[in-house]
Amino acid sequence: MNEKTISIVVPCYNEEGNVEAMCEALLALFDGELSDYGREILFVDNHSTDGTQEILQRLCGAHPGVRAIFNARNVGPHSSSVYGLLQASGDCAVLLACDFQEPVEMIPEFVRRWEQGAQVVAGVRSATSQGGLVYSLRTFYYRMMRAGSDLEHIDHFTGYGLYDRSFLEIIREVNDPQPFLRGMVAEFGAPVECVEYKQPRRRAGKTHNGFFDLYDAAMLSFTSYTSMGLRMVTILGFIVSLVSLVIGVIYLVLKLMHWDTFNAGMAPVLIGLFFLGAVVLIAIGLIGEYLISINRRMMRRPLVVEARRIGFEEDPREKK
Repeated sequence: MNEKTISIVVPCYNEEGNVEAMCEALLALFDGELSDYGREILFVDNHSTDGTQEILQRLCGAHPGVRAIFNARNVGPHSSSVYGLLQASGDCAVLLACDFQEPVEMIPEFVRRWEQGAQVVAGVRSATSQGGLVYSLRTFYYRMMRAGSDLEHIDHFTGYGLYDRSFLEIIREVNDPQPFLRGMVAEFGAPVECVEYKQPRRRAGKTHNGFFDLYDAAMLSFTSYTSMGLRMVTILGFIVSLVSLVIGVIYLVLKLMHWDTFNAGMAPVLIGLFFLGAVVLIAIGLIGEYLISINRRMMRRPLVVEARRIGFEEDPREKK
């Protein structure tokens, strides 16, 4: 038997329709293609309110090497995922969503690339079941990130992939209270290999990543790894000032040339006020996002407060 242990970290939130099937799929993987490795299957429950925790408790009692951490409250997907990776005890850790939208069958390929020397193996979506518009918007977002940052961000990489123990130790040393895993991979993960996959539909249930979750992720990446937002507002301010000056000069000349007949009215003034007000609000909002990010990091709150953990008394290298 190979002396190396592979940890698979599965964050979950209200996944009672998927969690048992996911555990069975991973156990079958370790009994098959990964049978030479020690196993650790770690579920990190983000304070589920359905029957997920009861199912996990039963699975941990029935299968050696299956573990669970129950968060005391919902801390969001990013903090919960990174915390799970830091709790993994294997020589490498695979981060995998519980909804089957990240294929379990890709894991052996990740392991093969890791054995060949890759520190991080990133799963990259080449296509998605969400539709062309959503995929195009995500592509635009990733291109903006690449353009506004000095780092080589990976397009359509959501965190699904394999991470070597050396990379996880770097994350532990950084000790960021507001971690953004994709940015950390771009900053610290070298060498990184990308493996493309087509994202299937959810096996059961509905997605919990709503608009505000996506917005929070976008703002976290913007404020952590780019200064593009503030620079764009600064440039826009200069442009608006220049345009306003030119328009003001034109109106002054027209008024002097046609003093009795030229009547601009209040419309230009009102349009200018509304436009400048919008620019100011955007600028204040962006500054506020950066301040929120700084404030959260300065407060140094823990990533996760655990309610309890199950299955950690066993040897993580236990195969069967």
